[in-house]
Amino acid sequence: MINTIGNIWNNLVEWFKDRSDRNQLVYNFNYMAREAFIQGTAQTLLKASITKGVREYKHEFSNWMYTGFRIQALAGRALSKDEMMQIGQVVLADTLLVRRLVTLGWDTLEVCDDIGVYGCRWKLIDHTHIGLMLNQNNM
Repeated sequence: MINTIGNIWNNLVEWFKDRSDRNQLVYNFNYMAREAFIQGTAQTLLKASITKGVREYKHEFSNWMYTGFRIQALAGRALSKDEMMQIGQVVLADTLLVRRLVTLGWDTLEVCDDIGVYGCRWKLIDHTHIGLMLNQNNM
């Protein structure tokens, strides 16, 4: 009985720690995006948030809910698909960020503008480069 209560407590502590880490990543992303916009190094203000995600993109590390990492481009106009794809490709090129997103329970990257409803989505686990070391050792 005591062991079961200890396990439940440990699970709750870990869940809240993960939520804190996820919220901190979103906060840091938004802070850096604001600073880049203010300093003029970014022409569009980006804002990250947590969304529902895509059920088909789930993986072993996915949270049980809110698995989407959305980046909204506040451009004051509708972005073209190519512009949204470009933003997504910049994020996906940062392997460290993608791996951090995956380990914190996100499975979906979404990029959209502030005008339309739809944007672009990527399955994050496909961009982590997992298993490269294993493939290199087999050569």
